[in-house]
Amino acid sequence: MRDWTDKSTRERLEKDVAAVKSDIAALTDQITDALNTFANSAGKQARRGYKQARENMDSTLDDMSERGSAMMGAAQDAASSLEETLEEAITQRPLATVGIALGIGFLIGLAWRR
Repeated sequence: MRDWTDKSTRERLEKDVAAVKSDIAALTDQITDALNTFANSAGKQARRGYKQARENMDSTLDDMSERGSAMMGAAQDAASSLEETLEEAITQRPLATVGIALGIGFLIGLAWRR
């Protein structure tokens, strides 16, 4: 009877160990599937984030380019206006203009010596 009990116990233990191994294998598969799903989801989110950042960067660069062009146009207009004003002042008061130029030159010369 002792052999029968030992054999029965051993068979139950072997079945229990096989069941535990099967459960561990199933759990491993479930964990692997969950990690793969998580990795795929994270990859998709990262690609979406990269795409959004790139679109934002492109939009910002376009906006800065437009602003730069507008500022350049304004600067050119201001320079043109200043040139016209100076030409007008020179033609209307040539002697005063020469006097101012000499005075500025003299001041620059004094400052240069120091």
